[in-house]
Amino acid sequence: MTKSTLIHALMEKLCFIYPQKTASNLQSMLEEHLAQWDNLTIHKSEAISEKNIYLIAYADSIYTKDESPFLTLNRFLEDQTANTISDIHLLPFFPFTSDDGFSVVDYLAINPAYGNWHDLQTLGKRYRLMFDFVVNHISQSSDWLKGYLAEEHPYRHYFIEKEAGFDYSCVVRPRTSPLFHAFNTNNGSKDLWTTFSQDQVDLNYHYPPLLMHMSDILLTYVERGASSIRLDAIGFLWRESGTSSLHLPQTHAIVQFWRLLLTHYAPNVQIITETNVPHQENISYFGENNEAHMVYQFALPPLVLHTFTTHNATKFNTWAKDIQAISSEATYFNFLSSHDGIGMRPVEGILSTQEIEKLVKKTLNNGGKVSYKTNSDGSQSVYELNINYHDALINDQDEDSLHVAKILNANALLLSIVGVPAIYYHSLLGSRNDYQGFLDTQINRRINRQKLEYNQLIASLQDDTRKKAIFEGILKLITIRKKHSAFSPYAQQEILQEENPAIIHLIRINTTSGERIHFLSNVSNISQFINEIPQGINLLDPKVKITNQLPAYAFLWIKE
Repeated sequence: MTKSTLIHALMEKLCFIYPQKTASNLQSMLEEHLAQWDNLTIHKSEAISEKNIYLIAYADSIYTKDESPFLTLNRFLEDQTANTISDIHLLPFFPFTSDDGFSVVDYLAINPAYGNWHDLQTLGKRYRLMFDFVVNHISQSSDWLKGYLAEEHPYRHYFIEKEAGFDYSCVVRPRTSPLFHAFNTNNGSKDLWTTFSQDQVDLNYHYPPLLMHMSDILLTYVERGASSIRLDAIGFLWRESGTSSLHLPQTHAIVQFWRLLLTHYAPNVQIITETNVPHQENISYFGENNEAHMVYQFALPPLVLHTFTTHNATKFNTWAKDIQAISSEATYFNFLSSHDGIGMRPVEGILSTQEIEKLVKKTLNNGGKVSYKTNSDGSQSVYELNINYHDALINDQDEDSLHVAKILNANALLLSIVGVPAIYYHSLLGSRNDYQGFLDTQINRRINRQKLEYNQLIASLQDDTRKKAIFEGILKLITIRKKHSAFSPYAQQEILQEENPAIIHLIRINTTSGERIHFLSNVSNISQFINEIPQGINLLDPKVKITNQLPAYAFLWIKE
């Protein structure tokens, strides 16, 4: 794409987003911002494939005394994971004031507790890095908000003031906290929009210079080593009176704007959208193959949990039949667990109210917590389940000896379904609920955010047979997966509807290489018989003969 073609395409987006602005003013602003990038060397990234496996972690998820956590994480992965992990999603590593990093004080600084840009780039020499771009809001302690309070240019237009006559009645909220909080400016008290908390003040994308500023930050991240950019809470970016102010057309146009920038300056750098919403709303961020390269597959964690809780794969199989390869450039970002809880909004319309309530009760029985959201009518409903995913999987009737098999089965499903797999560090390491983390803070999500001291972690992976089996078992599955083109993020997928509801039968098909791999899973705690077993190579152990009998929580990868 030539520079003139890029400017023309970007101007189309700007004139849609800001129809009230003059095109000449928008173009001069755009050209001024693009000029600074023309002579810079932007990090070049390779296209993703079946070899890409993401690890989700905080910068200091693994720490040791007197060492940058970036370097500690690098050392752990090099010494312990045998080249299995290719990409690391680093949760926000900037200076912050709350929400474990998501109240960013400075988008372009490294939290001193984590190290510096050189330490981060050392990690990036071996691993592709995903940066978190917290696009919707910034900390109330940021220089941006301080500039707004002092009425300094340009910050006096960077935030969203409450307007008389604006209809807020339909606004969708992921929190029960107030939508507005008061801040004292040099010109009196102002109520500012705060979707998530008082310490997370929403940014005003109705002001074009703010979009330009954020676009510069996006390209700076790529320049400093990002191979993927996660757009946090992207759905809330634009507000219109009388609407939900969620997923509005202008929001999609902004994602398209950023996609055009990356296509020109940094081909193969991935945009990943994070929208914890019902499935059809979530996948709308693929656009017409012109928005996200990947969307978070938010329906997967609660559906897999439901499947292994009920020992019935019917709902999963019905849903998965519609999950197909998107294009040669777009796919799903698959995960079971993350720094957040297990979002329940994505299964609205998929699971019944009774089925959701069953998962809520199980979460509470297994030591977890439940977070709620406020609806537009003032009522509250379940937003997410806060629990370590492996603890969530356990059923009362499961024998202890089956726990590891069940966990590996769920992770094998994650590694099989179409898309790119991402594994949260606590899932990889076989962790359990961190009750103390919750008790110390009364923050529900802290139950699954424990930080681990390096030497203690190494010892536990050697001495704790459960953790060792989970850790080594997942690494083995990853090693096998990376060798097979049928698991390409862009390869086809077919779901066979077995008569037995306890069986998942999924086929991955790479039409270019011709490779076909079957994933068969018994989601129940008793042995199951499969009428027609495919013939081929048992990828888990080629020496073991494939039979029609699948033991409790057992699974197979069979290459035709």
